[in-house]
Amino acid sequence: MADTHGASELYNDRLIAMLDIVWGQGWLSPGGPDEVGRLVQGIDLAGRSVLDIGSGTGGVDCLLVEAHGAGHVTGIDVEDTVIAAARRHAAARGLAGRIDFVKVAPGSFPFPPESFDIVFSKDSIVHIPDKHALMVEVFGMLKPGGRFVASDWLIGHEGAPSPAMAAYIKAEGLDFGMASPARYLDAMAQAGFTDTGIVNRNPWYREIARAELAAMQGPLYDKAVQRLGQAFVDHNIAIWQAMIVVLDTGEHCPHHLHATKPG
Repeated sequence: MADTHGASELYNDRLIAMLDIVWGQGWLSPGGPDEVGRLVQGIDLAGRSVLDIGSGTGGVDCLLVEAHGAGHVTGIDVEDTVIAAARRHAAARGLAGRIDFVKVAPGSFPFPPESFDIVFSKDSIVHIPDKHALMVEVFGMLKPGGRFVASDWLIGHEGAPSPAMAAYIKAEGLDFGMASPARYLDAMAQAGFTDTGIVNRNPWYREIARAELAAMQGPLYDKAVQRLGQAFVDHNIAIWQAMIVVLDTGEHCPHHLHATKPG
């Protein structure tokens, strides 16, 4: 869930280490390779140029090249810590020549029009509040016929979050700019995209989050405490507990997002 347009250094080394323990090295959001595979199913990445918005520590980008054949991936983020970790991760896998990680400043994306075949993001654009402006920029960066494919953390409605959702967002301590499914669909349509679609992943993550919490409280607990300290680990367990409450109500509803730029 790496921030691309907001305040820097939300993901410090200790938080990255905690998420590595829960989600795997190089991953700042859940589901790993299987969820990415579901997200890009039916999209031909072979030899394509890909922009990854909010590339975090680089696990997704390595997967897009290794497992899905992307020709070149440009990963962007605003944080030095995650960019450095991503570069180390790609270099260790021998992929430095096929993946670039670029630190960007908050604001507009620094790429000329029609630079990419695919614009991708995994659970990162939650940090960008203005979804309509975002979709306009994404549309402009795509080549004709290009695809936008993303997953993100959504809220099930417009307006103020419930007290339970507000408590979860506060516990996370991240600059969440959650939007509803309707707002995403409108933003994609207003930008000029066609073939827009969304898929609610709440039923999937509702179960996965419980398994993650059980692992954090059980087999992963001692390892995490030894590395990161009990107070920090217990705080993250409390975040998962608060998240499960709003997953169960459906107010917190991760989604897949797809759209096509007309050719």
